[in-house]
Formats: sequence, C-alpha cells, structure tokens
Amino acid sequence: MATKPDTQGNRRRFLLAAGSLAAAPLVGHTQEKAPPKAGASSSPASANLTGRRKLGALEVSSVGLGVQNMSRTYQTTVPSRPEMLNIIRTAYDRGVTFYDAAEAYGPHEVERILGEGVAPFRNKVVIATKFGWNIEQETGKRLPGLNSRPEHIKLVVEGMLKRLRTDRIDLLYQHRVDPQVPIEDVAGAVKDLMTQGKVLHWGLSEMGLNTLRRAHAALPVSAVQNEYSMLWRGPEKSVIPLCQELGIGFVPWSPLGVGFLTGAIDANTRFADGDIRKIESRFAPANLPNNLALVELLTTWAARKQATPAQTALAWLMAQKPWIVPIPGTTQMPHMIENIGAASVRFSAAELTELNRSVSAIQIRGARLPDAVQVFSDVEAPPKS
Repeated sequence: MATKPDTQGNRRRFLLAAGSLAAAPLVGHTQEKAPPKAGASSSPASANLTGRRKLGALEVSSVGLGVQNMSRTYQTTVPSRPEMLNIIRTAYDRGVTFYDAAEAYGPHEVERILGEGVAPFRNKVVIATKFGWNIEQETGKRLPGLNSRPEHIKLVVEGMLKRLRTDRIDLLYQHRVDPQVPIEDVAGAVKDLMTQGKVLHWGLSEMGLNTLRRAHAALPVSAVQNEYSMLWRGPEKSVIPLCQELGIGFVPWSPLGVGFLTGAIDANTRFADGDIRKIESRFAPANLPNNLALVELLTTWAARKQATPAQTALAWLMAQKPWIVPIPGTTQMPHMIENIGAASVRFSAAELTELNRSVSAIQIRGARLPDAVQVFSDVEAPPKS
C-alpha cells in the first residue's frame, strides 16, 4: 500500500513517540505509559484505558481489541507471533478486558493465538468468538456456505474451547445468519451450551432485524456486532434503535473504516492483491478523493481535541451510545496503545451535535463491501416450522 510520506499526521507522530514500547516483552502487570505528545500535558495517547461498559449484562472495557489479523494481515503478510502475544498482554496491562476473535479467522489460528495470549489472566478478561461459517473442524478447511446446524454449533464450540485454552466462552456470536436454520434452533443449541457452562452470553452479527427480534425472544441476546464507523453509518437507521429497544449492546467491527479513518490513506493509495480494500468500491480511485472529505473533517476535529484521527473516530462511536464498545484491530503495538487512548476523548453535547451534523453532510461514494460478501448481511433466518 503506497501513501505519501506526509499523510499520516498525528498518527505518525504518535508512532514515533510510542514505538519504543513494542520492543520490550510484558512481564507481570505494569503501569508503563506511552510518552505524552509534544505540547499536551495530558494527551489521550498517554493514558491507560479507563471505564467499563455493559453489553446487556456483560461488563467489558470501554474499548476492546479485535485480533482478526493476528494470523494474517490485510496485505497477506504473517505477523510475528511473539509480538502478537505481546500486544494482547500489553492491552490487558493497559486496561483492555474485551478480546474479539472468530473460528473463521485463520481459520482457527487466531483463536489459538488469543488463547495463548490471555492464558496468564484468562479469568480477568472477556473472550468473544464466533461460529457460523462452514469450516471443517479437523483441518480448518473452508467449505462452501454457512453452517449453524445445532449439532455443528456444539462441535465447533468444543474446538473453540481447546484452541482458546478455556472452559467457557464469555460471548459467543453467530457470525452470519444461516438461511437454512431457524434462529430458534440456533438459540436452543446455545442455550444447551449455557446450561453446560460452556457459553455465558450470546450475540449475532450482521443479521436481519426480524431475526434479531426472534433470537432475543428465544434467548436474551447480549450483543450485536455489525460494521459501524463514520465511514459506514448504516446501523443508525434500524439496528441501533432496535438494540436500544431490546437492551442489547452494540459492538462495531471495523470502527476505523478498515484504516481509512486513521489518516493513513490518501488519494494516491492503491491496495495489494489479497487486501479486501482493493475490491471495495468506496476505496476505488474514482471514489477516494470524494470520501477523503471525511478524513479532512476528522483531522480538523482531532487537532481541536488534541488527539489523533483514530482516537477521535473511536471516541465519536462511544459518544453515540453508552452501550457501544468498539473493537479496533491491529498488529502494531503503537496503534493498540493509541486506540485505547480514545476513551479519554470527550465531546460536549454541543460538540457532538456539531460533529454529527458535519459527518452527515458528507456523502460517501461506493459500497461498503463487495456484492459477494454483502450478500451474507441482513439475512433473515427461515421460520420455525
């Protein structure tokens, strides 16, 4: 991915300041902080994560850590496993208690990395993972389509427990709705697992609205995970209001717009083969110049709040509802430390109104996902016969 040397802004300056933290492995539970930004006496970048939020009845840190790319990045490189473990453990050291994985990430390998990473403090954190894709359990081979048959869910969870080195999953999501399986049957399988103590809470991701209502009626849902950021505000129309009505927490995936909202992408950026952004039309060369107006707005607000664009984008999400918990993913230590600093960024009511108005005025061009991926979202489960 090519970018101009001067397009990183505050994020680049922060990386230079915090980069030295990546070198030392974490031992125990320290309170080391990143150095403050120049000119700021108490920068969000220098703070450990504080505050907790509720996803239904489940309490988590106000910012989580997505570990999706810890086995393979968007650019198809393979990160250093010891460094991924170091990031996971340093996140905990700095206050993160909410870690998000999935069977499909790897497949299987990300759960193994997370299980090893949190092993020293497993009982003090919340592990979330997801089932639903059709993945061969022995080999991890991806098979066509989805699979949420009850017997398959139970088999998948047994594998998850082994890979995660744990006796229970704190939050288990259905990754995508299976159009062949009534959601009541899915809820029944999860309820059986809860009775056995193997699952504590459950959720859904990218589901149809009626399916969410039916799922919650069958077995109370703690969280919904959908894409949501300044770049993609689709959930504001119906999903977030329904979560508020039902008392369900909301977990935005891709809260930094697949890196777009960090300021690391400019009009000249082109993406490597294997990077999903190469086939997302919102990042196409014809659309990028228009969409960068959002980054310009964000950069202005970041300077106003003495924060980075990434911190400001995450803080904006958290300001929308007290039960929204973003899970920015990263394979770089300085980025993780920067992201958790978002919890220290605050907007007054007037500032939030002003910022929301400005964000709404920018019309994003291009689709959020390729058609072949989008087809798995907003699916309704079949009726229970």
